[in-house]
Amino acid sequence: MRSLDDIFEEYDFLDGDERYRLLIELGRELDPMPPALRTDATLVRGCSASVWVYPTGGPDQLHFMADSNAAITKGIVALVVAAVQDRPAAEVATTDIMDRLAPFDLKSQLSSNRTQGVPNMIALVRQHAARIAADA
Repeated sequence: MRSLDDIFEEYDFLDGDERYRLLIELGRELDPMPPALRTDATLVRGCSASVWVYPTGGPDQLHFMADSNAAITKGIVALVVAAVQDRPAAEVATTDIMDRLAPFDLKSQLSSNRTQGVPNMIALVRQHAARIAADA
């Protein structure tokens, strides 16, 4: 997965429909999530589409798998994951992911239906990370 900075560099250069295409492309670049991991425990609540986030790895390097049944939403969760991918769990648990996503200005770029679940995606990522950091 590309770094959030690399993604933003490309995103900032694009406009309108091209940004949508980039988000769809980002969603396609996510590691495949086995259907068995799409459970109630990995489901993000409050999203207009179904979104799942599952942590792998350990406290020293947390890696997230994510999926959605909607292409643009899958791209949005890919942005959330890119903000913290492969970092220590304790760092992920305290990272202000919303601040890291601020340059993308998603609220003005996308409909409110598409962005309403972003805080819940972030909350689930941070909860998973906090649990893994505490278990270490």
